[in-house]
Amino acid sequence: MTDFFKSIQPIKYEGPESTNEFSFRHYDPDEVLLGKRMEEHLRFAVAYWHSFAWQGGDPFGGQTFERPWYADTMEGAKLKADAAFELFDILGTPFYAFHDLDARPEGATFAESKRNLEEIVDYLGNKQASHKAKLLWGTANMFTHRRWMSGAATNPDPEVYAYAAATVKSCLDATLKLGGQNYVLWGGREGYETLLNTDLKRERAHAGRFLQQVVDYAHKIGFKGSILIEPKPQEPSKHQYDYDVATVYGFLKDFGLEKEVKVNIEQGHAILAGHSFEHEIATAAALGIFGSIDMNRNDYQSGWDTDQFPNNHAEKALAFYEILRAGGYTTGGTNFDAKVRRQSLDAEDLVLAHVGGMDTCARALRAAAYMFEDGPLEAARNARYAGWDREGAKAMLAQPLEVIAQAVEDNNINPKPRSGRQERLENLWNHYI
Repeated sequence: MTDFFKSIQPIKYEGPESTNEFSFRHYDPDEVLLGKRMEEHLRFAVAYWHSFAWQGGDPFGGQTFERPWYADTMEGAKLKADAAFELFDILGTPFYAFHDLDARPEGATFAESKRNLEEIVDYLGNKQASHKAKLLWGTANMFTHRRWMSGAATNPDPEVYAYAAATVKSCLDATLKLGGQNYVLWGGREGYETLLNTDLKRERAHAGRFLQQVVDYAHKIGFKGSILIEPKPQEPSKHQYDYDVATVYGFLKDFGLEKEVKVNIEQGHAILAGHSFEHEIATAAALGIFGSIDMNRNDYQSGWDTDQFPNNHAEKALAFYEILRAGGYTTGGTNFDAKVRRQSLDAEDLVLAHVGGMDTCARALRAAAYMFEDGPLEAARNARYAGWDREGAKAMLAQPLEVIAQAVEDNNINPKPRSGRQERLENLWNHYI
């Protein structure tokens, strides 16, 4: 045990009228929606990196947080794990997620880093055996160290590619050992800053081959979870090859991986790509590659990826509605890829940030579930496309262009526009929110 959260008791559901800030007002894990417990719908996970590895720095200033586990040693790593599972217990979250670098100290060599990871994985495994929280997904940090400054799988140096392969292998092994339900690849530096020194075609080919090798190895070791790519358009690279969901799908198709790999979609990344969160989720579902989400928000005045905790349930309800339409999560979940502000120094701040985020998601899910169950939006959507249910309309899709054109002339087809009823549907949506 640590002393970091010593005065904070486990958070309980007390209902929307509660004045106790250390309570859930909306997240009731046992509430049943659409035949499933709220906890099973949301599958919350705490992100190891923002909650326990980030020290409060930003582009203009360094560390602001003082945590007892910040020593870059195995003792510090184990203390960090102790504190992490204390937070998981306080929140009652069923899952967590981590990068290798979050959980273990960097070694002087790859072999030393691997030994450190294996040791901390054993420690985390013992923690999982005696606590509720289990691993939602593991991943490798291949963007922080200077070796990754020009990318990992897309690096011009083949030795860096080899190091990346060894790193992912070790992290897949760790994820399998801990019973992780997914493995995520986020190519933070898989992109370019200028085309003046970039062979884009070669780099993209190397990224595709790397992912094929990862998938092959996952099959070889019997990993049954999902392999996920996390799209992001930029930052820190000027352009990243996994720009958005549609770009990732084209990439997967090109390398024959569209049946093997899904996506982990982040709210902040969707916004940076010029999309809404719900658009990216709906696109992934339509393409058959929806896997999981990173839940956060951006500061829309800042214009970059600020990774703040969600606090707008109306905004998030649109996202959860699309998740429900997609059939909900299978191996995925709602991972809080969010961090407290660098001025929020106390343990209480870290707890309450998650409490607020969990309550926001619960309100969003409840509104989305009520509307999905009642069905008015789906009825309106189906009515709008009802013409396509007629046999003649279906047959038209199989006909050549000239046959369709002749039918227009022969039957004097002159369609009249019909209202999309957007404002009526927005009013309907607001009624449920």
